[in-house]
Amino acid sequence: MAPGLNGDEMTTEQSTEEVSMLRAEIEMLMGEREGLLRTVGAAAVFVAHMDSATLPEETYTSADVLAHALNALPEESLRDALEIIRPEVDPTSGESND
Repeated sequence: MAPGLNGDEMTTEQSTEEVSMLRAEIEMLMGEREGLLRTVGAAAVFVAHMDSATLPEETYTSADVLAHALNALPEESLRDALEIIRPEVDPTSGESND
Protein backbone atom coordinates (compact mmCIF):
# COMPACT_ATOMS: atom_id res chain seq x y z
CA MET A 1 0.00 0.00 0.00
CA ALA A 2 1.25 3.48 -0.81
CA PRO A 3 2.42 5.56 2.14
CA GLY A 4 -0.36 7.66 3.60
CA LEU A 5 -3.20 5.78 1.84
CA ASN A 6 -5.61 3.58 3.72
CA GLY A 7 -7.39 0.62 2.09
CA ASP A 8 -10.46 2.66 1.07
CA GLU A 9 -8.36 5.37 -0.58
CA MET A 10 -6.35 2.74 -2.48
CA THR A 11 -9.54 1.03 -3.66
CA THR A 12 -10.97 4.36 -4.84
CA GLU A 13 -7.71 5.22 -6.60
CA GLN A 14 -7.62 1.80 -8.29
CA SER A 15 -11.27 2.10 -9.31
CA THR A 16 -10.64 5.53 -10.82
CA GLU A 17 -7.67 4.16 -12.79
CA GLU A 18 -9.68 1.14 -13.96
CA VAL A 19 -12.58 3.34 -15.09
CA SER A 20 -10.14 5.58 -16.96
CA MET A 21 -8.51 2.59 -18.66
CA LEU A 22 -11.90 1.13 -19.60
CA ARG A 23 -13.04 4.47 -20.98
CA ALA A 24 -9.92 4.71 -23.15
CA GLU A 25 -10.43 1.13 -24.37
CA ILE A 26 -14.07 1.79 -25.24
CA GLU A 27 -13.13 4.95 -27.15
CA MET A 28 -10.49 3.00 -29.08
CA LEU A 29 -12.99 0.23 -29.88
CA MET A 30 -15.60 2.74 -31.02
CA GLY A 31 -13.03 4.29 -33.36
CA GLU A 32 -12.19 0.86 -34.75
CA ARG A 33 -15.91 0.10 -35.16
CA GLU A 34 -16.35 3.33 -37.13
CA GLY A 35 -13.54 2.32 -39.47
CA LEU A 36 -14.91 -1.18 -39.91
CA LEU A 37 -18.41 0.15 -40.60
CA ARG A 38 -17.00 2.51 -43.25
CA THR A 39 -15.20 -0.43 -44.86
CA VAL A 40 -18.30 -2.63 -44.76
CA GLY A 41 -20.46 0.16 -46.16
CA ALA A 42 -18.07 0.79 -49.03
CA ALA A 43 -17.85 -2.94 -49.76
CA ALA A 44 -21.65 -3.27 -49.73
CA VAL A 45 -22.07 -0.38 -52.16
CA PHE A 46 -19.31 -1.81 -54.35
CA VAL A 47 -20.98 -5.23 -54.47
CA ALA A 48 -24.39 -3.67 -55.15
CA HIS A 49 -23.03 -1.75 -58.16
CA MET A 50 -20.69 -4.46 -59.42
CA ASP A 51 -21.41 -6.13 -62.74
CA SER A 52 -20.51 -9.75 -62.13
CA ALA A 53 -20.44 -10.40 -65.89
CA THR A 54 -17.37 -8.16 -66.22
CA LEU A 55 -15.41 -9.59 -63.26
CA PRO A 56 -12.18 -11.32 -64.13
CA GLU A 57 -12.50 -15.03 -63.42
CA GLU A 58 -9.66 -14.96 -60.88
CA THR A 59 -11.75 -12.65 -58.66
CA TYR A 60 -14.85 -14.89 -58.47
CA THR A 61 -13.85 -16.58 -55.23
CA SER A 62 -12.99 -13.31 -53.47
CA ALA A 63 -16.19 -11.67 -54.68
CA ASP A 64 -18.20 -14.65 -53.45
CA VAL A 65 -16.52 -14.55 -50.03
CA LEU A 66 -17.20 -10.81 -49.79
CA ALA A 67 -20.84 -11.18 -50.80
CA HIS A 68 -21.40 -13.99 -48.28
CA ALA A 69 -19.67 -12.03 -45.51
CA LEU A 70 -21.87 -9.00 -46.18
CA ASN A 71 -25.01 -11.14 -46.28
CA ALA A 72 -24.08 -12.76 -42.95
CA LEU A 73 -23.93 -9.42 -41.11
CA PRO A 74 -26.74 -8.46 -38.77
CA GLU A 75 -29.17 -6.17 -40.58
CA GLU A 76 -28.64 -3.37 -38.06
CA SER A 77 -24.85 -3.41 -38.57
CA LEU A 78 -25.23 -3.29 -42.34
CA ARG A 79 -27.73 -0.45 -42.02
CA ASP A 80 -25.29 1.48 -39.79
CA ALA A 81 -22.49 0.85 -42.30
CA LEU A 82 -24.56 2.14 -45.20
CA GLU A 83 -25.61 5.23 -43.26
CA ILE A 84 -21.99 6.09 -42.52
CA ILE A 85 -20.89 5.75 -46.15
CA ARG A 86 -24.01 7.23 -47.80
CA PRO A 87 -22.82 10.87 -47.89
CA GLU A 88 -19.75 9.80 -49.85
CA VAL A 89 -21.50 7.58 -52.39
CA ASP A 90 -24.99 9.06 -52.71
CA PRO A 91 -25.43 10.10 -56.37
CA THR A 92 -27.56 13.06 -55.30
CA SER A 93 -24.68 14.49 -53.28
CA GLY A 94 -22.50 15.00 -56.35
CA GLU A 95 -19.65 13.07 -54.70
CA SER A 96 -20.32 9.66 -56.25
CA ASN A 97 -17.68 8.12 -58.45
CA ASP A 98 -20.12 5.85 -60.34
